[in-house]
Amino acid sequence: MGNWGRNLVIIGAVLATSSAISGTMFGSSRQMARIADDHYLPNILSKRKNMIPSYAIMAMAATASMLILVGGLRLILEFGSITFLLVSLLMAIANFKIRHATNSSTLFTSIAILGPSTGSILILWYEYKTKPEQMLFILILYALLTLGAWGYAKLAKKTLKH
Repeated sequence: MGNWGRNLVIIGAVLATSSAISGTMFGSSRQMARIADDHYLPNILSKRKNMIPSYAIMAMAATASMLILVGGLRLILEFGSITFLLVSLLMAIANFKIRHATNSSTLFTSIAILGPSTGSILILWYEYKTKPEQMLFILILYALLTLGAWGYAKLAKKTLKH
């Protein structure tokens, strides 16, 4: 199909990527609002207008834009993939811990832990081999997010006690 076909594929890829980022942003913003309800993020992120967490959506859009500006679209896509795998891993671990209460199979919960663990290791290995500076950036970003959430939760807990 020549240039016309190539341009059509590029447009399709841009639309698919936009759709994925948009879906992730809106889903994550609701999760961010819920985490803010639990006082692990600033309270303003939990505010909703017509059931829509507008401040959380704006915060997610700003964060996504910053990641794209700093590291390009590849960074946000790989950060999102790793985050998805880590969240899946944490959910699998949580399910494993309460498997007796949920009547979950030990074999299947173990397999559920193995899958995201393997995927995370493989993505990080790929990053290490192809773009180690990007892998380092992602790991530093996770460390900063973890420390920030932990510190904010400690601060919020002190504030709530008083």
